[in-house]
Amino acid sequence: MVAGQSKDPGGRNAASRDAGSRDLEKDPVNNQSVEKAAVILNAFLGGQPALRVSDVARHAGLGQSTASRLLATLESVDFVERDHVTGLYRLGPALMTLAGVAVNHHPVHREARQRAQNLAADLGLGANVAVRTGASLFYLCNFEGRLAPRSFVLMGQRNPLHATGLGKCLLVGTTPEERRSLLGELVSYTPATITDHIALDAAIDLVGQRSYAVEVEELALGRACMASPILDQTGTVCAALSVSGPLSALALDTREQEIAGMVIEAADAISIGLGYLGPVHAPVAAAAQRRAGR
Repeated sequence: MVAGQSKDPGGRNAASRDAGSRDLEKDPVNNQSVEKAAVILNAFLGGQPALRVSDVARHAGLGQSTASRLLATLESVDFVERDHVTGLYRLGPALMTLAGVAVNHHPVHREARQRAQNLAADLGLGANVAVRTGASLFYLCNFEGRLAPRSFVLMGQRNPLHATGLGKCLLVGTTPEERRSLLGELVSYTPATITDHIALDAAIDLVGQRSYAVEVEELALGRACMASPILDQTGTVCAALSVSGPLSALALDTREQEIAGMVIEAADAISIGLGYLGPVHAPVAAAAQRRAGR
């Protein structure tokens, strides 16, 4: 063996592994296979937990033989699993393992998880933490209180920004022009949904003034939420925390200020945990971060 080269358990040295990686990077066939595998997995996002090969092929826009071959490959690495009685495919345990690693290493999730759980227990409502990904919000975690039970988890799901309290908080700090470019036409989900950008501008300005958002039946009838922004060490909104549930459970006509205070306090505590020092010190923290990046 050449000095300086380490041998892996499979018998290949580091140089050959690097060469193999470069070959994969240059091989368009392999890249296309990865893209097709991603399309196959995305077919399961439609709401059906188990699919036939023909269903997957139709969703993915692939031939049935290609879909079958890719599903078999994904099954071999536990990305999907097949029911041997019905022949239906569902997402596999390896994806849950990867998702767990991703969320457990997310700094907002690490800082917010316990505080959100405490909030759900104290209020009996659902407590949710989300970040913005493009034109939608993405749930990092959620906990359900006794007054707002769900039969499913929100983690990993997405919702529109303009029709949720979380979304309005996540849009704080963006300009009206940026919001129009990002969101385009505002889709209506209920008669209460904000579908006018000028009205949305006013709603986001209000969030900035009082540090919390209220959403009543804008996304779903009979439900409401209250949310507050979470700030990073530069003072920029990086996430949001909300409590949600049936209108009767929130009782906003009598409890708005009480619940708002608790949500803001929890969001502020998460912000401090992420390094936020307060409005006076935020420019100093931003300058320090820029210097560190030089």
